[in-house]
Amino acid sequence: MSKIGYGNPPTSTRFQKGRSGNPRGRPKGRHNRPPHDAVLGQTVTVRDDGVGCRIKADEAFLLHISKRGLEGDGAAARLALAAIQEARATRTERSFLDIRAFVLRMVTPGGVNTALEPLRMAVKLDRYRPTARLKLEPWIVEEAFSRLGTRRLSLEEQRIVLRAVRNPEKVRWPAWWKVKPSENARP
Repeated sequence: MSKIGYGNPPTSTRFQKGRSGNPRGRPKGRHNRPPHDAVLGQTVTVRDDGVGCRIKADEAFLLHISKRGLEGDGAAARLALAAIQEARATRTERSFLDIRAFVLRMVTPGGVNTALEPLRMAVKLDRYRPTARLKLEPWIVEEAFSRLGTRRLSLEEQRIVLRAVRNPEKVRWPAWWKVKPSENARP
């Protein structure tokens, strides 16, 4: 009599010769495309200096390989250079005609708006539009109050500050503050 246990199932339950272990087989329509196409076709969020950007997974992979190559990983550098050479070889003169628009973003030297978002002092209302308005974070408004000293803001200045804050209900407004968040709500 044979020993029954791990790796030795009873002979009555073993696969029989000439009969498939998977009688129903693989379902139709499954694995019709390579698995990497399913993964690389998805969009992922990539963070750069705290700012998120949605790109395709294959682009994110190339960015990651390029970054590792620049950090000194020789294999990653060779892989990135091979991908660049392959892209150059497949690119034709006609591919330049596919450009639909050029986006110019003018930045004034020393402009404040370009610094607020990376420093997490403000948030863009619509992160997909480069011209979207920024709203100040509550903590930066509170910090500004502490720097005012004895100076008080006029009612008009208070309304301007209130409109510029992302979550005015989270701000600890000073005792002298007159304009409340509910008064400034827009319909």
